[in-house]
Amino acid sequence: MEKIKMTTPLVEMDGDEMTRVLWQSIKEELLIPFIDLKTEYYDLGLVHRNETDDRVTVDSANANIKYGVAVKCATITPNAARMSEYDLKEMWKSPNGTIRAILDGTVFRTPIIVKGIEPLVKNWSKPITIARHAYGDVYKNSEIKVPGAGRAELVFTGEDGTVLKETIHDFNSSGIIQGIHNVDKSIESFARSCFNYALDKKQDLWFASKDTISKKYDHNFKDIFQEIYDAEYDGRFKEAGIEYFYTLIDDAVARVMKSDGGYIWACKNYDGDVMSDMVATAFGSLAMMTSVLVSPDGVYEYEAAHGTVQRHYYKHLKGEETSTNSVATIFAWTGALRKRGELDGIEELSDFAGKLEKACVNTIEAGEMTKDLAIITTNPNPKVLNSFDFIKAVRTRLEALL
Repeated sequence: MEKIKMTTPLVEMDGDEMTRVLWQSIKEELLIPFIDLKTEYYDLGLVHRNETDDRVTVDSANANIKYGVAVKCATITPNAARMSEYDLKEMWKSPNGTIRAILDGTVFRTPIIVKGIEPLVKNWSKPITIARHAYGDVYKNSEIKVPGAGRAELVFTGEDGTVLKETIHDFNSSGIIQGIHNVDKSIESFARSCFNYALDKKQDLWFASKDTISKKYDHNFKDIFQEIYDAEYDGRFKEAGIEYFYTLIDDAVARVMKSDGGYIWACKNYDGDVMSDMVATAFGSLAMMTSVLVSPDGVYEYEAAHGTVQRHYYKHLKGEETSTNSVATIFAWTGALRKRGELDGIEELSDFAGKLEKACVNTIEAGEMTKDLAIITTNPNPKVLNSFDFIKAVRTRLEALL
């Protein structure tokens, strides 16, 4: 067959360890034979990030803004052990965090549904998408370990000299204090990204926080969401036949457990961090969880929700066989290709993305899968494939669909 043509490149962000190995295999087996693949390549592997003083991460994010769609491999966020292992100049920040900040984006994570990989919550028949605010709160906190008795105060000094002050606590002994913040601009971007994504997916949107306890901080999130919805999205949601509503986080958790899925659940930063892992695990595996970063003005960056699979990489380097699940990484490519096709009006490209996803699902449902899924499948006779044989099995089914 003639290769599918692309008119605008994807921004390709390469990564680290086992996912980097699979990245190349996915391109060689599942993409390049069928697509005249156009990408603007950035190496976000830790070695190259160190060589460029992490400038490459900033450059890739700016390219993402320029071209509108990116696909990203999993990357290392270094700790002390990685400092020594890679002889780093400094402990570079998370690439995901840097890209999120530049795009001012929201992370949407959705499980991949496959027969035979049954959710632990039996009534979940449709995927639940977690929309995680990706700025501030505990992730940009300031902390003090209080040595003894004294008064802790929250103080704001305005540029005009205005001083606002609240007593946090009068300590009689040692303890701890923490200061967190957020900014209205980021919350507004979060809200618009969520509303736009819900319209794109034609799914209901929930937002949940704890405004009954946090009467200023969380209530500010609630108010901003409602104001933007009322002013900009109410009519559009009604026209699309979808609903937005706010509820308390504890009520949302109860509703989620009783629901059948099929909606977007918007969460503040920490809530989204925790709940996305809960939803992923309950649906089967983090390796079966897609992730897309969406800016409020419609820039998309697709990736897998999991890490670099370090343990498998070390086995691979020793020449040992691995059985690493590549599905979420494949779906990162399909998500980006589908969106590129939609934006450029190339129906063939979007159709190809759908067929590649179907080939992945068909392979697993036929009983051929990696070890992590074989352990949890209800399929009575799963065939465990190694990392590369699974990708080849997907190619066989993809060729049949094409």
